[in-house]
Amino acid sequence: MDNLGQTSDNIHLSEAQNNTRTVSTSIAVNCNPGVLRRLQELVSASLSSNTRRAYMADLSHFIDAGGQIPATPEMVAVYLSRFSDDLAVSTLTRRLATISKVHKANGWQSPCKSELVRSAMRGLQRLKESSPKQAKPLCREDLFLVLDCMAGTLKDKRDRALLLTGFAGGFRRSELIGLDWDDVHEVREGVVINLRRSKTDQAGNGRKVGIPLGRTRHCPVRALNFWREASHDTGKALFRPVDRMDRIQEQRLSGDAVPYIIRGRMREAGLDPTGFSGHSLRAGFATSAAKAGVAAYKIRQQTGHKSDAMLERYIRDGELFDGNAAASLL
Repeated sequence: MDNLGQTSDNIHLSEAQNNTRTVSTSIAVNCNPGVLRRLQELVSASLSSNTRRAYMADLSHFIDAGGQIPATPEMVAVYLSRFSDDLAVSTLTRRLATISKVHKANGWQSPCKSELVRSAMRGLQRLKESSPKQAKPLCREDLFLVLDCMAGTLKDKRDRALLLTGFAGGFRRSELIGLDWDDVHEVREGVVINLRRSKTDQAGNGRKVGIPLGRTRHCPVRALNFWREASHDTGKALFRPVDRMDRIQEQRLSGDAVPYIIRGRMREAGLDPTGFSGHSLRAGFATSAAKAGVAAYKIRQQTGHKSDAMLERYIRDGELFDGNAAASLL
């Protein structure tokens, strides 16, 4: 192999998966096969598997819609226009980022930087005239209502451990489903979870998150221990599917399973699940902690947010009724 375009790490920068139209590259590497293979491994490790899958899906959609790589500004602008009613602004923005990425990786000029594409995107954003949709937070009170409605089946034990761990750790859904049993370490105060990689830690430096013993009837550490005992701690993944025969599968849960579980459990508790997603546990923790008066830097320590600015909307929502002026008038 004489070019990097054929490596899977190039996020499918070279070939649209399951598509007969290929995206060719021509980056010549003047080195022996052993060195080239090592280079391919290094490039592959630079992106998480979730990021690669997302890029592959974005690029496949663009090509299936008639796009080509390398692309022209006109081609990208037509793509934006075609899907302006069907796709969210955030989705189209991500698609542009993927298209730009493939061009940069191959040393081509990105069509996304052209004035035509930028103007089309600005016009699209203005016509939509909507703020970015945020996942509704599953706050402490509603989470407890959901947990109180759960019984003691194998799936109940898994979901209870998943919901409480996701909430107490302030985890993203990708972080939650990426956990292995080896990442959970019991200590006197509770458990320490080794988060090996996250959305904002592509280098895999990792960080440790403490999950303390709970003081209420819903203790995340106890829920994890019940799930460990019920699942016999077999397999590598912490959270795995449970089939209709009450058998635990070997593969880990998918990212789509988390919002499915959240919304399903909310419906069972008589709550409206509209607007809730896999991010609702993380948002619910931050909002609930802000309502309880926890300092912003302590919330960031748990969630891994890089700055207070990223937490501002949760803190603002959590303090809406703290010293509310209307409370003294009505």
